Amino acid sequence: MTGAVSAPLPDAAPANWVDRHAPPALRPWLKLGRFDRPTGIWLLMLPGWQGIALAASARGRLPDLRLFALFAVGAALMRAAGCAYNDIVDKDFDARVERTAGRPIPSGQISVKGAWAFLAACSLASLAVLVVLNRLSIVLGVASLALVAAYPFMKRITWWPQAWLGLTFNWGAPLGFAAAGGWDAGAAGAAISGLMLYASGFFWTLGYDTIYAVQDLEDDALAGVKSSARRLGRAAPRAVFGFYFAALGLALAAGLAARLGLLFWPLAAAYGAALFVQAPRLRLDDPVRALGLFKANVPAALILLAAIVAGGLVQSISLRAR
Repeated sequence: MTGAVSAPLPDAAPANWVDRHAPPALRPWLKLGRFDRPTGIWLLMLPGWQGIALAASARGRLPDLRLFALFAVGAALMRAAGCAYNDIVDKDFDARVERTAGRPIPSGQISVKGAWAFLAACSLASLAVLVVLNRLSIVLGVASLALVAAYPFMKRITWWPQAWLGLTFNWGAPLGFAAAGGWDAGAAGAAISGLMLYASGFFWTLGYDTIYAVQDLEDDALAGVKSSARRLGRAAPRAVFGFYFAALGLALAAGLAARLGLLFWPLAAAYGAALFVQAPRLRLDDPVRALGLFKANVPAALILLAAIVAGGLVQSISLRAR
């Protein structure tokens, strides 16, 4: 490690807790795991929470808070490991992109060898979380590693790395569904809802990560990095609207398949509204606005989570009244 100064990164809040409160020696490591930018943790964690809630709600139960806690820890650890791996693979690209040049590896604050050690530590810790879940969850968790391993290379071979991220980041939905017993024989009638939730998350991620990629349009073109934002160009806002329309439709289908109660529908409509306001505001020449729109997907996903939980609560009351 060199003596490079650790300064707030462009896509982190200037007053983020890492730069304000973490010991200086730890800051590069926390930034390697993106702990100074927690939006990604939320976006990885919330599909898992939604899957847990959907499996419980389909059977008229409230979500297991223990599972929520385990998935929160697991998401933070796996996101940190994934970011370290991504930065190792992309170190040469990152050095040529203004937004990423200050990251710990390209700036020389952390060596590649040190990053591999960090990745291994986070992976082992996340494995300790995974093994306390049921057998199907463990199988699904291990299977996700293939998606994670391939993701950094997608921007080199396809214009749609955001689609691969959609498959990867939403894997928590079927994993959470499995952890909460959603694939058990007793919940077979609602099992299709878990797949629909995963498909909904895929299109949701395709939308928000296209917005995120708007920040790097010029630098990506110079570095030869492919993205959906570059491929779509001026059609990106319309495409994002279409992606979000598909995400909402599949989320509604998941609620219908799980037979969620009446409270699900108005909250799901609010989720759709939170998505649809983003596309008209997207400007290809305004990366600051793009980052803000990207971050707005955390409260949007929380609304969908609330819709699933509320729908399950009504379902629970209905079942008890019979």
